[in-house]
Amino acid sequence: MKDDVVICRCEDVTYGQIVQAIDEGLTTLEEIKRVLRCGMGPCQGRTCSRLIARIIAEKTGRSMDEIGFPLDRPPVRPVEIGILAGERDEA
Repeated sequence: MKDDVVICRCEDVTYGQIVQAIDEGLTTLEEIKRVLRCGMGPCQGRTCSRLIARIIAEKTGRSMDEIGFPLDRPPVRPVEIGILAGERDEA
């Protein structure tokens, strides 16, 4: 794959950037997410997570099961979208 192929479309992260991060020692999806912001865009990683996991597996020789996926972290309690948008104060 060419280095300029975009893997994470939401954050515009390329294959070359991901490979460079792996070469620098980042070998988990969580680490790559925190440094390159992959999976932090509007799709929340639904598009790129599997692709990145496959790249990690190929470059490190680990299986996809060993790579794993980041955990979802929902809010502690439900929050109305209007509160997040600042339309009204929480009572």
